[in-house]
Amino acid sequence: MSQSTSNRRVTAADIARSLGISRATVGFVLNETPGQTISEATRSRVLDEAKRLGYRPHIAARALASGRTRIVLLVLPDWPLDFNLRRNIEEASLALDEAGYALITYTPHPTGLSRPLWETLQPDVVMSMAAFAPGVAESIRASGVTRLIPDPEMPVADEYSEDGPVLQLQHLFDLGHRSIAFAGSADPRVADLVELRRQRAGEAAESLGLPPLRFADIELTDASAAAAIHDWRSSGVTAVAAYNDDVAASLVGAALRAGISVPRELSVVGHDDTPLASMFEPRLSTIHMNTVGLGRYLAALALSAVEERPVPSAGPELQLAVVPRDSSAPAPL
Repeated sequence: MSQSTSNRRVTAADIARSLGISRATVGFVLNETPGQTISEATRSRVLDEAKRLGYRPHIAARALASGRTRIVLLVLPDWPLDFNLRRNIEEASLALDEAGYALITYTPHPTGLSRPLWETLQPDVVMSMAAFAPGVAESIRASGVTRLIPDPEMPVADEYSEDGPVLQLQHLFDLGHRSIAFAGSADPRVADLVELRRQRAGEAAESLGLPPLRFADIELTDASAAAAIHDWRSSGVTAVAAYNDDVAASLVGAALRAGISVPRELSVVGHDDTPLASMFEPRLSTIHMNTVGLGRYLAALALSAVEERPVPSAGPELQLAVVPRDSSAPAPL
């Protein structure tokens, strides 16, 4: 290879020149152009020579030719990157990689000055873990991206709903608890999700004929958890449904340090079934989420939009289940 060639990107023309065949033939092979009658021997020669010369496809040119970048952009809310969210992203990334797509995550910030990634990358589809903020969908479409999930212009019934609090309340109700509290998280980044779960818990309590739930948002400190427990215990609360396992663990720890027996005097149920739930003592009752299945479902949604496949239907991967462990027990007599 000449010095001039080694100092620049290897092109299809270089491969054609090296093999003594037409540039068009090389382009058809490298771009996997359908409808061409190119022999397997020629195809193998082109691919072998491309590898020998160190050819790398020019992504922008290939995207222009095919109309695809094979990039899926996942827009994340400014949430803590907890265990379940990481697992969802990892599994979605793996499933998309198996289909030949790259998953890239992006968290826009209200005060950020950087250019949005949907303008820079020109992804085939932009997905969001939550509804797009006002103006974001319009910005994405203005950049030339036409596939959005969820698409604000094509509302569909939610396949996944926040039923975890409903299961928490039913579990505690079945154990005989009638005075129940809901513990949210004081982290402002998840305020919307906390409010949604709190509403679902309140609706579940009403449907079960329970008195209105007591609510408190907990900081992950002993003082915050202890204050909430003191208030609830003085009001006769015997069980708590927690926003997640971290909040549940904070409450259990504060209760035990205050001399309150868990679960004999106070039952606590977490949410998400993170590794903490089974390692903590007493082991936390919680709500299990199929993070692997949910990640695969997200990937299937993206592929259905890009490759015009049927929209996947919600299956067992979106179903939640109670995992009863040591932190919940029948209500004290």
